[in-house]
Amino acid sequence: MLKKELQLAVEKGEMLPLMEEFYTIQGEGYHTGTAAYFIRVGGCDVGCHWCDVKESWNADLHPPTHIDTIALNAARYAKTIVITGGEPLTWDMGPITGALKQQGMRVHIETSGAYKLSGTWDWICLSPKKMKLPTQEVYDNAHELKVIIHNKHDFIFAEEQAAKVNGGAILFLQPEWSRREQMTPLIVDYVMANPKWRVSLQTHKYLNIP
Repeated sequence: MLKKELQLAVEKGEMLPLMEEFYTIQGEGYHTGTAAYFIRVGGCDVGCHWCDVKESWNADLHPPTHIDTIALNAARYAKTIVITGGEPLTWDMGPITGALKQQGMRVHIETSGAYKLSGTWDWICLSPKKMKLPTQEVYDNAHELKVIIHNKHDFIFAEEQAAKVNGGAILFLQPEWSRREQMTPLIVDYVMANPKWRVSLQTHKYLNIP
């Protein structure tokens, strides 16, 4: 396929810059402990300094892969699919979610919410970032709000985000991994004082799995 044709296919969402795909246990948030097949797409300009997958930022480093190939791979392993990144909403998610739905999958997304919401989702995990705030559409449709706590000021940011998200969203506070020893006790105290929140941990890192 010619470079121009590849670019057009990616723009249409028929192909995606695939960084990696793997079957594992969901380690964070509401679905912690459940088996899921992860599809990580490249491309992100939100730029979190503590991001643990910075190699995903440059979409050009990851080969455009046809969504039918991705969907067939996923169907071999699991019924629950998590699309993450990078920032998946950089791309049109309609075609890939449609292909996965045709395979009978439940489809989840992990997103900063910074771009237009596309695709058909069974679960939207919104993890907002200060550098580029979510769109109102993502606030309105999120099932889960997961705020990463790197310092004390992030509790203020978390409350600002909780005020914007829809009333049905489940609220989580999660320590940034490199600061977990300092922040986890503060999160525990905060959740006990503000029980609308729940604690989320990156359990997959404790378990030493992807």
